[in-house]
Amino acid sequence: MAHKIPKKDPLQKARQQALTGGGAKRIQAQHSKGKLTARERIELLLDSGSFHEIGAFVTHRCDDFGMKKQKVLGDGVVTGHGTIDGRTVYVFAHDFTVFGGSLSEAFAEKIVKCMELALKNGVPVIGLNDSGGARIQEGVVSLGGYADIFLQNTLASGVIPQISAVMGPCAGGAVYSPAITDFIFMVEETSYMFVTGPNVTKTVTHEKVGFEDLGGTTVHGEESGVAHFVSKNDEACLKHIRKLLSYLPSNNMESAPEVEISEAKESSIDSLIPNDPNKPYDMHKVLDAVVDSDSFFEVHANYAPNLIVGFARINGKSIGIVANQPAQLAGTLDINASLKGARFIRFCDAFNIPVLTFVDVPGFLPGTAQEKGGIIKHGAKLLYAYCEATVPKITVITRKAYGGAYDVMNSKHIRSDLNFAWPTAEIAVMGPQGAVEVIFKDQIKSARNKKKKQDELVKEYREKFANPYIAASRGYVDEVIYPHETRDKLIAGLDMLKNKRDQNPPKKHGNIPL
Repeated sequence: MAHKIPKKDPLQKARQQALTGGGAKRIQAQHSKGKLTARERIELLLDSGSFHEIGAFVTHRCDDFGMKKQKVLGDGVVTGHGTIDGRTVYVFAHDFTVFGGSLSEAFAEKIVKCMELALKNGVPVIGLNDSGGARIQEGVVSLGGYADIFLQNTLASGVIPQISAVMGPCAGGAVYSPAITDFIFMVEETSYMFVTGPNVTKTVTHEKVGFEDLGGTTVHGEESGVAHFVSKNDEACLKHIRKLLSYLPSNNMESAPEVEISEAKESSIDSLIPNDPNKPYDMHKVLDAVVDSDSFFEVHANYAPNLIVGFARINGKSIGIVANQPAQLAGTLDINASLKGARFIRFCDAFNIPVLTFVDVPGFLPGTAQEKGGIIKHGAKLLYAYCEATVPKITVITRKAYGGAYDVMNSKHIRSDLNFAWPTAEIAVMGPQGAVEVIFKDQIKSARNKKKKQDELVKEYREKFANPYIAASRGYVDEVIYPHETRDKLIAGLDMLKNKRDQNPPKKHGNIPL
């Protein structure tokens, strides 16, 4: 028998008030800026009809500055749980139509509760940020609320995936919650992140500074590396979050979901490496020829493009990929690339995702700017991340593997499980040209035709040392393979390593060179 709800039922009225947020005018203002409301975002993010709200009737507790008369149900943030592709997630979404999405004590408590439940249940938590910052009327209480959230972010780190979408302003202390999470999405033209706003910056530096200069998608997607993904609009951003989650397990005790097996794209992989060792090529073409068709999902695509990182699938199974990009800075490792790679590897290691490394690296980027910027300690982060990782690790050397960069890029010496090399691989302390100039300096100097002699010695050095066979004879390379054999070797290797067990010495934590 159906229940009859009275026309003036207080529950129905309260629910309707909660659903309308700050009211029709403010919703319209949100739409006029090209932004969706908090509830519209949740509806697009989650499977249809799966959202269950928590704390819809919560209101703030501030009675000062006229706030007593401004009690809005929900208090500017929508929290709850639902599913994405049938898998449970927790989500919170700032509602900019209510007090500009500003954070209060009650607002923060709702988010903390959401995060605590996600952690207890071992499922991802997704934060959709669109806020004017701390609620000024509540003073230090709102600042304390931010700190409570930061603590939960830290405790959940490495246990459950944490994803942040910045879909509007995110300023001041508010930026540190997304910064602690695993991945940050931003939206072109509508999202901004900065610690100090334009007014403060103008006062200190006397520069003409705007929001975009300080913290728009160009700054954080390409220069600072704060944002891992940049989307054109809210709809695209939410779609990308759903896609990212398809590669990730729900927590650190599970494996990522498997999907239907698909073949790699047809490719002439055997002819991808140019005959000229100094000629660039696009490593993306190598990846497309090896991973399942259309499965590569790049992370940090516009930041430090000399190193490629991202998720893909091989034989339906999720993997993390780290690859030098010869088409950018010759594939050298610099500060930004080292930071990018280290963070990605540590995420994969925390969540049981095998790491596949493609190597074509002539070394670390030289120059005083790199040295002054701390390439030594930043490069060591990448080395540390590889050494520390205990997930299955496989390396494929496609061409150059020179100097210390050979060691750093998941060499056999730092616990790589399987190392393959193509016949085009050059594994040496340095390139043939530089090596000859050092080793045969006197012979070249005394030769009648110096260039001819140098060319002969370079050719001889290349034939003797700049190849994969010496490394293979030492066991540093497990097998030299043809490029077209790569996918099958990787499938077999990953299957062999699926039950890998490895661990680091007991300790509270290591001291990574930060």
